[in-house]
Amino acid sequence: MKIYVGNLAFRTTEEGLRAAFEAFGTVDKADVVKDRETNRSKGFGFVLMPNDDEAKAAIEGLDGKELDQRTIRVNEARASSSRGGDRGPRRY
Repeated sequence: MKIYVGNLAFRTTEEGLRAAFEAFGTVDKADVVKDRETNRSKGFGFVLMPNDDEAKAAIEGLDGKELDQRTIRVNEARASSSRGGDRGPRRY
């Protein structure tokens, strides 16, 4: 299950994010989303957990809790809506 984690402290690392979620089970991937130009955290990230029961436990256990002195928001990631991906016919 892909999990959205919001309101991250700018100093939160991928390792710290992974460690918080590993308390609930196996973590395949933990990403802190960063600005492409500045490489600074955008304040949110995603965690991928292969076991849905462990992922749900992590969501319940971490939503509203503090990580690096910030109260984080944790929920199941929603499928992104089309962000202009279909821009009409392709011309080559």
